Amino acid sequence: MKRNVYIDFSYLALLASTFGAVIVLGAVVAPTIFSTSEILYSTLIDNYNAGIIMGEIFRRFGYWAYFVAFVVVAYEFMMYKKGQRDAIIFGSSITVVFSALMFSAVYSPKILAMQRLGVEATQSDTFRNIHIASEFDFKILAIALLILFIRRLMLLKIQ
Repeated sequence: MKRNVYIDFSYLALLASTFGAVIVLGAVVAPTIFSTSEILYSTLIDNYNAGIIMGEIFRRFGYWAYFVAFVVVAYEFMMYKKGQRDAIIFGSSITVVFSALMFSAVYSPKILAMQRLGVEATQSDTFRNIHIASEFDFKILAIALLILFIRRLMLLKIQ
């Protein structure tokens, strides 16, 4: 069974860069945008406007998440057809696809729609619950990407 090292490397680079993006967005960008009062001296951004900025960042990241979900499905299907079947890879790739799609197609659009309704909508329990669920989904995405990356790397080393 001949392997194309460039395809494998590109796939691993895609997984690693997406994991990095999730970590940077969740652990660096969001806390920075929502704590402008500690950083800026003259111009302060309230939480509503910071949320608008963060929502736009996540909307744009959603396009990348769609692309990653498509590539994961295509690559893993190709590997499955070649006889490379693994329960850990199957579970983590399904988790990557579904959590990326949930974030991009469900949580982000709902949050953006509620933001368009105004400040009052973003202070509701519904908004809070959707936001908490989206944060949890983002963490699941990060963990699934890491597991998929490590397992794919391990299988490459074995062959």
